[in-house]
Amino acid sequence: MLRTRIAVSVAAAAAGLAVLTACSGVETAQPVVAPAAAGGTGGGQAVNGANNGQVGNAAPASNETKLVVADVAEVGQVLTDQNGMTLYRFDKDTAKPPKSNCDGDCAKAWPPMLATGDVQVQGVDKNMVGKVTRTDGTEQITVGGWALYRYAKDTKPGDATGQGVGGAWYAANANGGKAGQAAAAGESEAGAVKLSASKIDGLGDAIVDQNGMTLYLFQKDTKKKTSACNGDCAKTWPPVLSNGKVELQGIDSKLLGSIKRQDGSEQVTIGGWPVYTFSKDTKPGDANGQGVNGTWFVIEPAGCKVGSNPATALGQQQQQAPAGSGAASNDSGAGGTTY
Repeated sequence: MLRTRIAVSVAAAAAGLAVLTACSGVETAQPVVAPAAAGGTGGGQAVNGANNGQVGNAAPASNETKLVVADVAEVGQVLTDQNGMTLYRFDKDTAKPPKSNCDGDCAKAWPPMLATGDVQVQGVDKNMVGKVTRTDGTEQITVGGWALYRYAKDTKPGDATGQGVGGAWYAANANGGKAGQAAAAGESEAGAVKLSASKIDGLGDAIVDQNGMTLYLFQKDTKKKTSACNGDCAKTWPPVLSNGKVELQGIDSKLLGSIKRQDGSEQVTIGGWPVYTFSKDTKPGDANGQGVNGTWFVIEPAGCKVGSNPATALGQQQQQAPAGSGAASNDSGAGGTTY
């Protein structure tokens, strides 16, 4: 039997960041887990999934929307809808401001929880609940600023097979944070990020986020000042936002900073460059954004685009060059610009 519990709302605080330039060159450039509990969707009584004929992610029987906190085995307390289906949050979304970055095929696999009426709650602080307008004009429910989704592969109340998928999807708790092991590991409810030095096959040194996803810089940005990637651009290249504490591993803390974006959110910078992920990278180690339009490049731990840091470029080329061949600079002899 699934047991509903009351969850206490917890507010998360954001940490400030300092900006410092790192690169030489011009300053500007163009079991998962299982069991969930019964929940609901808006404005009406909770409906038992076994009694209303609903199976899996079937649409609600009415226009009502309800959020319920329930216990899921090995995950703990999670948010569920009126049919008891587990609700999830997506790390590539943003909470400040609320925004969904899951559309198209993504939204088929992860159907958004839409608000079709007043949202009623059970075990959730009403003040934590909101709505965000999606690209198609529909309104999606948010908790703690994070948009909520179901998972198409969950087939019955109590399923939570979406937990940890892609290192970016997690069952949501009553505050909009990550439920289960993700929360127990100490990850911030406000979406704190961790940036680490890593290596990408064929490219060399690079920075990755807490999910192992490759980070990029955009040469049309202005270092230490503004991002030139907004609107549709930011859907393709989601900015890394400083919604909480930013942890560094293998990166000089003096390179860490932030800028304010057009929408008022704070974006993380390394060496003055705002950093982004790429929506077409689907797993850790992907770097499909390298060189896109001649303006997007993987960023390496010194805050430079890959291949442009004199301290690392020669070593990387020597590792990649065949025995007996000469190693030439990536940016010299080919008309390239160093940033």
